[in-house]
Amino acid sequence: MENKIIIGSLEDFDLPELGILGIQVRIDTGAKTSSLHVDNLSRFTKAGKPWVQYDIHPNIHNVDEIIHCESRIKDIRRVKSSNGTSEERYVIKTLVRIGLASWPIEITLTNREDMSNLMLFGREGMGDRVLIDPSATFLLNNENPDQDTT
Repeated sequence: MENKIIIGSLEDFDLPELGILGIQVRIDTGAKTSSLHVDNLSRFTKAGKPWVQYDIHPNIHNVDEIIHCESRIKDIRRVKSSNGTSEERYVIKTLVRIGLASWPIEITLTNREDMSNLMLFGREGMGDRVLIDPSATFLLNNENPDQDTT
């Protein structure tokens, strides 16, 4: 249990490779893969490899703020959503920063506009790095050295 990051059911994470700082994330141990809400998703080829471009509204309270991103496609997977429907999603790999620790995770790109949070953090992204206190929210502070597991 030593060196684990303790997180609540909601936290603010950074996705530094995508230029996103402080995105509100719902922690979901029922989800295998993490997912991120994106708009204007389209596939293209770059240097002979499949990529996607998409827009992210990182601030749920300011939909005018848009970050345009491009990522190499790691995989395409069929994912069953919480409402029971199944869809194919692009999977990307990017760094997540939680407190002072960071590591690469896989994220599926999808439309989560009907959901209250733009990002869901699933089991695969957590690995053996976190412990969850479901009764708490926003336990992390990026300047808290007690949460450092790097």
